[in-house]
Amino acid sequence: MMTIKTHSDYMEYCLVLAEKALSNGNPPVGAILVYRNEVIGEGIESGKSTSDITNHAEINAIRNAIQKGKVDFLSDSIMYTTHEPCIMCSYVIRHHKISKIVFGTEVQFVGGCTSKLNVLTTDAVPKWGTGPEIIKGVLKDRCDILSKKFENSLK
Repeated sequence: MMTIKTHSDYMEYCLVLAEKALSNGNPPVGAILVYRNEVIGEGIESGKSTSDITNHAEINAIRNAIQKGKVDFLSDSIMYTTHEPCIMCSYVIRHHKISKIVFGTEVQFVGGCTSKLNVLTTDAVPKWGTGPEIIKGVLKDRCDILSKKFENSLK
């Protein structure tokens, strides 16, 4: 197994997952959860192909980690995702107290930290505590290229 060490390395992994999502007719989003340099969960966007809007890559990565018995590691994990988590995914991230989010490109209107609905960064829900550390823009250009491919496929 390849040793992955940098944010860019992990985002490369997410881009491979995003390509799979795109090939299935879904928005190109791939997400992984990393605990102590080990990928403990991965997910691809599959809301369109499954007709289940809750099948976002980030939620699928969390579900995958839980299925593997890694629920106790979520709060000490880093989530990498090609796209900013939306407000739905951000709620799930906050619920599990995931400590750091690294993403490629922002999501207009419904992004969990850049929109008016800033679920990732709000302190309005006391039981959530402090929000995760957020690092954005990792391999943004490559994430944007995939998004354009998806947009063009809809025309």
